[in-house]
Order: sequence, then C-alpha cells, then structure tokens
Amino acid sequence: MKNILNRLINHEILTAAEAKEVLVNISNGSYNTSQISAFLTVFMMRSISIEELSGFREALLDLCIRVDLSEYNTIDLCGTGGDGKDTFNISTLASFIAAGAGIKVAKHGNYGVSSISGSSNVMEKIGIKFSNDADFLERSIDKAGIAVLHAPLFHPAMKNVGPIRKELAVKTFFNMLGPMVNPSFPKNQLVGVFNLELARIYSYLYQNTDVNVTILHSLDGYDEVSLTGPTKIITSSMEGVLNPEDFGVSLLAQSEIEGGKTIEESAQMFNDIISGKGTAAQNNVVCANAGMAIATVTKCTPLEGFQLAKESLFSGKGLSALNKLQELSR
Repeated sequence: MKNILNRLINHEILTAAEAKEVLVNISNGSYNTSQISAFLTVFMMRSISIEELSGFREALLDLCIRVDLSEYNTIDLCGTGGDGKDTFNISTLASFIAAGAGIKVAKHGNYGVSSISGSSNVMEKIGIKFSNDADFLERSIDKAGIAVLHAPLFHPAMKNVGPIRKELAVKTFFNMLGPMVNPSFPKNQLVGVFNLELARIYSYLYQNTDVNVTILHSLDGYDEVSLTGPTKIITSSMEGVLNPEDFGVSLLAQSEIEGGKTIEESAQMFNDIISGKGTAAQNNVVCANAGMAIATVTKCTPLEGFQLAKESLFSGKGLSALNKLQELSR
C-alpha cells in the first residue's frame, strides 16, 4: 500500500487492474485502518478516473455473494447518495410504488453514511428483514414485487471499510459504487448521481454492459428527480433534460422535500407517504422517480410512468407491496 499511496500523492492514476487489486487486498484485511483511510481520502480530493472506478466495481462484483433473480426482469432504483441534500427516502418509497405498479424491484441499499437515514435505516425501522437467503428473496419478489438487498450481507469484502466510512461520515468512492454493484445483477437500472461528471462516467461504464439504464442528475445537485429544477437524463439511447412540467406538475421548493431529523422521523414520514398521507410535493417527487423506473422498464413516456405511479400510490398498491414484504419478514 505504501507504494500505491506514494503514487497517488504524486497525482498518478491507477489502472483498472491496480484498482481492483487494492480493493481485493482491502477485503483480505491486508491493510490497516490508517492506510485505508488515506486511500479513501485521496479520492475525496480529486476526481476518480473511469479506469479506477471500473476496477473497484469489478473487484466488488467478483467478491459479492450473488443472488439469481434473472427470471423477473428486475430494476434497481438507487442513488449514489452523497448529495448532501438530506431529502426523505425518495428512491426507497419510489421502489415500493413501482412494485405496486407491477414492476419487479431488486432494491440495493445500505445504512446512511453522509445522511441521517439511509434506505436500510428506514427499512429496518419499519420491520423489513434483511437476508441474503435466495429463497426468501425470491418469495419477496414473487409475492410483494420487491426484494431488499442490504449491501453488507452481500459484500463481505466491505466489512473492513464499513466502520471507517462511518467514522469519516463523508461521501467516498463507495457512494459512487453502490448502485453499480447490485448482487442480483438486475437487467434494468434507475441510477441517481450527485454530479454531472459522475453521470458521464456512469454512462461510459454502462455502455459496456447489457443493462438497460437511466441515469439521473438534478442540475441543482440532487441524485434523483427532485422537481426543484431541471433534471439531466441519460439513457442507453438518448440524452436530454426533464422539467417538472414534463410530469404535469409545478416547480417545488427545496424545503418541501426535506427529510426527517432522526431515523424515527424518517420512518414516520415514509409510512405517512406510502399510506397516501403525504403532501402534494412529497407525492409528486416520489411518483416522478417511480414513474422514471416504470418508463425505464416499459418504455412508456415519463408522464405515463408518473400517472401509473400515482395510481399505484393512491390506490394503495404501493402500500400493499410494503405490507406483503413486512408479512414475509415476520
């Protein structure tokens, strides 16, 4: 590691093979916590290269515990996090609403690192069981339309990094990797990223896969469709900008989509929104993201996806998907 750190301090870029090797060595416990912290810090101070991110991704996918959900044509709705916006759990809610609309969802998530309440914090609070048992996950997809893949159960390689990330409490390149290392290898992906540079890197990396991907970045900094301004969208076949009026709604203020100050508050907010008791702003932003997932899988327009998402939310189908998953978790 000393040699690698010296090279990085001298502004050198790692090859994909070198990046992969470092991550494999981290997972093997070859480095101490100070070395790992120093390594992570380098990538907070400069941009990560496509080669480096590609190598890190390859290492994590090679080392993960795989689960086969390929017969279900699943989608993962997952943001990188790290946008510092502290919104409520939009992509997690959108996952259940998409499931209620008949889309099969393999939701990859983790505890919050730089935010108060990550996807897994809320899921745990509302009684969702985390498991890497293939039968349980298949039953979840089959009965509820959604399976929750809690990252630490599938990425044992990360046990040496988890505590360091928690102590650092800022975004690291692992935020960038999260959406790209779903252990069920979904055929479809809705990915939100925290800046345009990362959107481009993702777009390049996904070109070399057969994943049907939609990459989102709100131009005012959110890693999802925030409806607080225009959203950059990149898919396998097009690039463009979506505005709130493309969903038939008006512009939101940032304060309207803020999250809870504690995990308990976040869980309460989650339950209120999925039960149809959210504000108009909360409902619209969740349905815009669920609508984009529906549009990614079915190839309908964002507006049609949004309308299907609203139907899922207000008919109680999204809530029903949640209730079924809670039942299976008992």
